[in-house]
Amino acid sequence: MTTLSEYTTLGLGGPARSFRAAATTEELVAAVAEADAAGEPVLVLGGGSNLVVSDEGFPGTVVLVDSREVSFEEAGTDDDGEPVVLLRADAGVEWDPLVERAVAEGLSGVEFLSGIPGRVGSTPIQNVGAYGQDVSQTIREVLVHDRRTGQRRRMTNAECGFTYRDSVFKGDDRHVVCEVVFALRRSKLSRPIAYAEVARTLGTDAGARVPLEQARETVLELRRGKGMVLDPADPDTRSAGSFFTNPVVTAEEFAEVRERAAARLGTDVEVPGHPDGRGGIKLSAAWLIDRAGFSRGYGSGPARISGKHTLALTNPGGATTEDLLELAREVRSGVQEAFGVRLVNEPVMVGVSL
Repeated sequence: MTTLSEYTTLGLGGPARSFRAAATTEELVAAVAEADAAGEPVLVLGGGSNLVVSDEGFPGTVVLVDSREVSFEEAGTDDDGEPVVLLRADAGVEWDPLVERAVAEGLSGVEFLSGIPGRVGSTPIQNVGAYGQDVSQTIREVLVHDRRTGQRRRMTNAECGFTYRDSVFKGDDRHVVCEVVFALRRSKLSRPIAYAEVARTLGTDAGARVPLEQARETVLELRRGKGMVLDPADPDTRSAGSFFTNPVVTAEEFAEVRERAAARLGTDVEVPGHPDGRGGIKLSAAWLIDRAGFSRGYGSGPARISGKHTLALTNPGGATTEDLLELAREVRSGVQEAFGVRLVNEPVMVGVSL
């Protein structure tokens, strides 16, 4: 019997009742369709980098997406006159090697998403993003298997309903992602830098463009420093990446957070907050966690906050899923008590809830 802890970056999760690997899109669709026809619960599994799986495992069929086709197609120019290349990738393609290849091919648009674990199929579900870039900025379309109709169809970027770390796919298992098409620019330069930490590290200003390789290496360096690049020798990377999303609040709620922070930390404290582009203010979950008293390395049980970054909850070894959830609940409650903000988990919960 296959144990799902072998397939998650947290190293957590119990057995699957049934386990199938799909090496092609056709095998993926067939495996899901057969399980659906039999009334069997289905878990579609990619790189396991964004899952928290129950200690009891999964009482149905787990389908490992292992399709690996990649192709490139010239597609004219964009509004700025730069050549556009469509990058088509099967859902089972490993994400970071694909980013590395795009950079090597001189294709701009995903370079700041370097070092993120997982596979292509999960990127539209979570609207994967980091350092001021997310996949919704370059996804042209997503090929899905519609479990309700039994048909495959291509969904446009608009139909995917992308928002911050969200999409129409998240929390709804109707669609199985089979292929993602990205529209990338043929350019030796990155997209404009949109993240202050990246600009500072590069010694330049926000909005500047730098060579693709330089952008990638800078992001990899920053992620390694936070334990966000998988390394079997580093227990801090045995995580699901950022466990909580950065909360978005209203202006009134932000004012309350600042009042609470001043009362708790002193009137000269500055609460980091930035417009989210949709009328809200995005806060730093890492800042809230740390200022609520949960520092790097925190944890009295087998699960710990990473020693490198407060947003990552880790399994250094010997933890169970319930151990991890107990720590997550403690952190969530502490932040809510301190600042009145309720954190939301970023990883997908399978058989458990926070």
